[in-house]
Amino acid sequence: MTGRILIVDDEPAIRRLVHGAALRAGYTVSEAGTAAEALALAQREGCELVVLDLGLPDRDGLELVALLKAMDRSVVVLTARDATAEKVAALDLGADDYVVKPFDTEELLARMRTALRHRGPFGGSAAPLAIGTITIDLSARRVMRAGEEVRLTRKEYAVLAELARHLDRVLTHAALLRAVWGEAHVDDVEYLRVTMRGLRLKLEEDPAAPKLLRNEPGVGYRLIA
Repeated sequence: MTGRILIVDDEPAIRRLVHGAALRAGYTVSEAGTAAEALALAQREGCELVVLDLGLPDRDGLELVALLKAMDRSVVVLTARDATAEKVAALDLGADDYVVKPFDTEELLARMRTALRHRGPFGGSAAPLAIGTITIDLSARRVMRAGEEVRLTRKEYAVLAELARHLDRVLTHAALLRAVWGEAHVDDVEYLRVTMRGLRLKLEEDPAAPKLLRNEPGVGYRLIA
């Protein structure tokens, strides 16, 4: 995959590591060591994706997430902060994914590819999404498993559709609850847990060891392609 990315990190060694891996993967790469430099480069060079550290010397990286998303830049957070609250905050602000240091460069590249692949919206006139024996047709509001239609409740379908529109991306509990149940229910995580149990029973080969509908503990859920 090709594209222009911006690496934002105050550690030169991390920038060099990610820069080298990204170049080998075919990307055009720019670097920034501060928030101010990052915002200037993002505006001037029109990068498609930003690999963003949160521990910047002049500004908290979380503040940059919303600013970069407002510029229509995809954002993959790359940070040493591994607290669940930090992950939730970054994802709720619009980050496409979250990778914790120390990290594997191949995993980071995979997360970057996913973020770039889904810059456009999924849905509407999109072709049906096939994942193993499961087919999700958002246009027809139909879900099939091994050629048989799966009967989902209204909430089960709404949760699955929201995850399908953000394929391979983590959606926080609050984001899913807001989208499906509304703002008044963003703290009602049990609603979501019950609905996910129903979806796994209907879609997973082994609901106790889900491969499609993955849980990110304390954070949210991801539909795996």
